[in-house]
Amino acid sequence: MKIICISLLLNLIFSSVNSQEKENYSEEGKASFYSDYFEGRKTSSGEIFYQWKYTAAHKSLPFGTLVKVVNLENKRSVIVLINDRGPFVKGRVIDLSKEAAKQLGGLCEGIFRVRVSIHIKDEDYIRVKSVLRPVPSQSLSSSLH
Repeated sequence: MKIICISLLLNLIFSSVNSQEKENYSEEGKASFYSDYFEGRKTSSGEIFYQWKYTAAHKSLPFGTLVKVVNLENKRSVIVLINDRGPFVKGRVIDLSKEAAKQLGGLCEGIFRVRVSIHIKDEDYIRVKSVLRPVPSQSLSSSLH
């Protein structure tokens, strides 16, 4: 019994440290967007990919994670749902749907510098999977008041 209690306590401690690390996660690098080839195909999470959805691929963040992506050139931002794995090109940190890239002003460039961070603000939280059209994060907080 004592071993079980100690085990549970250690598990609780490490899981709270892990969640704090996730909350503080921030990464800078290059973003790209999906080719039309992937439209209607299954992602690594099993969801169907659509260019007009607010989704992205990341190498290691858990599926279902909401992240804020900021274009470092123009400071525009968007919140997307991680539902796929990738990108698998050196220096790239995230692959975005075309609609998300468009919101960031990155369609013309194709590849652009971004900052990716976990998004957990209550006032901006939405289940992105159920949203038909992406909403820039700047508009979210103003539309909720």
